[in-house]
Amino acid sequence: MIIGQPGSGKSTLARLLGERIGLPVYHMDQIHWISGWVERPKPDKIVLAMEVQNRDTWILEGGLGATKDHRLQRCDTLINLDFPLWLRAWRVGKRTVLHYGKTRPDLPDGCPEQVSLEFWKWIWDTREKNRLTNLRWMEKAGPQVVIHHLKSPSDVRGFLAGL
Repeated sequence: MIIGQPGSGKSTLARLLGERIGLPVYHMDQIHWISGWVERPKPDKIVLAMEVQNRDTWILEGGLGATKDHRLQRCDTLINLDFPLWLRAWRVGKRTVLHYGKTRPDLPDGCPEQVSLEFWKWIWDTREKNRLTNLRWMEKAGPQVVIHHLKSPSDVRGFLAGL
């Protein structure tokens, strides 16, 4: 289970982990969105997320509060990517420029990268609340869950090197 705010590298880390340890990777953005940047109805998102979470093995990155309790009970590892706002903003800007007009692999077809002032406002408005929410998820994890609180790109590199 990989959590973190936009631009923290959840999708990239999930792909790298999937390649290294051979587990299937799922992206919450593929559950959240349908083609044309249309938000999927919440009941449908819950069903799709639960289908993934009920499988024997998975790496699932991203949020969906309605299924996090179940996901936290089912996972053996929780990774919180807890990077500073300036770095996350830089990464979101960089990916917007690099992928502009194209759909990234962690998004459904028909959701090309775009400049969205609404998204940038959401990043700003939720910067503290979502960080605290993710820290609480670490506290809620049971003793069977291995927790990795990664606060920098060098922490991520060290984590990957230790696999």
